[in-house]
Amino acid sequence: MHEMSIALAVVGQVEEAAERAGGVTAVRSVRLQVGELAGVVPDALSFCFELACAGTLLEGAELVTEAVPGRARCAPCADEWAVGMPPRLCCPVCGTATDALVSGRELQIVSVHWEDGPPHEHTREPILEER
Repeated sequence: MHEMSIALAVVGQVEEAAERAGGVTAVRSVRLQVGELAGVVPDALSFCFELACAGTLLEGAELVTEAVPGRARCAPCADEWAVGMPPRLCCPVCGTATDALVSGRELQIVSVHWEDGPPHEHTREPILEER
């Protein structure tokens, strides 16, 4: 299952970015673009991400995956179409085979939501009754 190595790489990259930013106390969420042709199973990646985050700055962080559909473009007629699964790499207009994928292979961190500064301690002031 290569999803674990992907999850570990994402955690490592986010930790490095947090270290460079300085003062990051917790990571709340990580948003990834995952192309349908990237060969990644989103549920397996989420499971592995939770395991990879244990004991790190990302522990408890939410993984949000954004699916990117596969699309191809035909050079001769300039048509563009959804590739789908299994991939259809012949132009539906002219029948020309293509390997020009426009999208669908993405696997990238889009955004990270973190907290910085000292950890907040929430204290409640006692409620005093006036007499």
